[in-house]
Amino acid sequence: MNSKTIDEILNKIKAIEFQEDFDTIVAIARGGIFPAALLQQKLMIDLDIIWLNFRDEKQQPQHDEPVLLKPISFIYKDKKILLVDDRSRTGKTFNKGKVLLKGARLIKTFIVNGKADYSLFDEDCFTFPWKLV
Repeated sequence: MNSKTIDEILNKIKAIEFQEDFDTIVAIARGGIFPAALLQQKLMIDLDIIWLNFRDEKQQPQHDEPVLLKPISFIYKDKKILLVDDRSRTGKTFNKGKVLLKGARLIKTFIVNGKADYSLFDEDCFTFPWKLV
């Protein structure tokens, strides 16, 4: 499987320009936490986490739809949110996140690899440099 270096990802994050001024970044745990932390360094805004699970460690679906693992413990109503994950194949996790965050003023999606409002790559699957397994 192909891989990307942290420098390749950092350079793409440095170059990306957002059209919106977001109030907060919401990382989809676990995969979205590392890229969301990198984005937080760029945007200097709050970072919250939503605990959704859809796929296992081998990227195989383990539920019919993404499951909320922990209650949402942050205020999102009327906020402009950048919803972040590492990869998106079907869009189901982003869609579930948008439903759970209903009441936000705006939700835009960010992905390292796949399709989203903001995407660094749209390629075949590759290994992320922060994956230890």
